[in-house]
Amino acid sequence: MNKRSSAIALGLAIVAVLVLYSTTYTVNFHEIAIRTRFGKPAGVERESGLHFKLPFFVDSVTKIDRRKQFVESPIVQTSTRDGLQVMVQAYLFWQVKDTDDDAEKFFVSYNGSLDEASKDLEQTLSGAVKAVAGFTFDELVGPNAKLADAEKAILSGVAGAKKVGVEPISVGLAQVVLPQKTTVSVLSRMAEVQNTLAKLESAKAASQAEALKSQASSQADTIRAFATQWAARIEAKGNEEATVYYERMKEHADLATFLAWIDAMKSGLRGSTTFVGDTTRAPFHLLDLSSKTDAKGIPQPKDGAAANASEKSGDSR
Repeated sequence: MNKRSSAIALGLAIVAVLVLYSTTYTVNFHEIAIRTRFGKPAGVERESGLHFKLPFFVDSVTKIDRRKQFVESPIVQTSTRDGLQVMVQAYLFWQVKDTDDDAEKFFVSYNGSLDEASKDLEQTLSGAVKAVAGFTFDELVGPNAKLADAEKAILSGVAGAKKVGVEPISVGLAQVVLPQKTTVSVLSRMAEVQNTLAKLESAKAASQAEALKSQASSQADTIRAFATQWAARIEAKGNEEATVYYERMKEHADLATFLAWIDAMKSGLRGSTTFVGDTTRAPFHLLDLSSKTDAKGIPQPKDGAAANASEKSGDSR
């Protein structure tokens, strides 16, 4: 009897739990609950906590997250206002509209599925991204970019689609890049510009270098001409002064010859010198004490060396 009573009690408890489970549901603070009766919307519950419904197949509850949702478009290729092809990717924040009527419409349109709504909005966002065609490339990138205006244009395009129960909140551009072919073209164009600038700078530098070389050459010619003229003046002055001494030496040619011999001996026998030679020839005949002297007492070389001595004396002068 006790076992039977226990089984009945257990069965009643299970039935009670099933009934309680099928007639209650909970709503979190970030959710709204769409209650349907025989598959048709029968009300929206927004208050968090425990709520009741008809059991089993009569009432069903679908919960929808009211928080912001994120969706990102695929990379879309489009052209800018200045004719450049660009690759653009955007993202969208959206949420289910706040009114009960819009929540029910969202449930009907997307079966209460956020994933289905995100896929639909992804396609809409891909089409709206082409609004960047109204901007130049410089307005999309760089310090003077008008990204905020471009994002507003895309958001306006998404809102214009008027998706049921969906509220677009904000749009952002994830990336704006040039496609590979366009990038190569732009880089090639930049390289050509840089090469042109480099050639201009090189030509400018060469022109300046030629001007400096010409100026330096002109200054060098002026300096050389001045130096040549000044050297000629010094030479003329030296010749003029030397002439006076030359005329005096001509009056005493023998003495000049003797002095030239003495200078030659000093130059030849400077330092530690071992001399091996002919003492009959000038000026080394001065070493021969037996050399004959002329009427003025000046030693003279032998074998016609006097003529050579005279020539050397003339050369020294």
